[in-house]
Amino acid sequence: MPDGQNSWANSPEVLIVSLARTGDRDAFAELVRRRQAWIRNLMRRCCGDATLGDDLAQQVFLQALQDIHRLRNPKRFDAWLKKLAINVWRRHFRKKDALKDAEEQNEVEMTHRDTTSVALDLEGALATLSTPVRLCVVLFAHEGMTHGEIAKLADLPLGTVKSHIRRGTQRLQQLLNVYVDGPLGEEST
Repeated sequence: MPDGQNSWANSPEVLIVSLARTGDRDAFAELVRRRQAWIRNLMRRCCGDATLGDDLAQQVFLQALQDIHRLRNPKRFDAWLKKLAINVWRRHFRKKDALKDAEEQNEVEMTHRDTTSVALDLEGALATLSTPVRLCVVLFAHEGMTHGEIAKLADLPLGTVKSHIRRGTQRLQQLLNVYVDGPLGEEST
């Protein structure tokens, strides 16, 4: 539907999801266009690696294409896609991450990093967190989810989620304190 692709931009997402559920590939392509940046950023933040994040985002959309017909309520597409993304990410790290339960990387590794970009430093700091801690922090800080929502989505006990967020946030504050206490935070005299 080449002429219709321009009209997709003004169409409500619920309508597009409904069409995609029936097998309309153009509608699904519009969903990918709308959600691609969000899913890529979520995956990149969760895994701390842009290339891997992009690969996982692609897997999310492939899985979504295969499973969208199972989505019962088109209004829940956002939550459904987020849950699908987290499941793809968790499945990948269960299989591939030999250090999935390891504690944070050595602090010396972060000391020698170039601190020229806050975004790169944040990504690097996130990468030092263990996999479950990083997931909870990203969902809390980046996605704005509540502790309860994270517990349900990640299938973790609420107390564990709270602990992961507290420890992860403290660790990020330690690693990124150069922006508060260091050269950027000091006043020139």
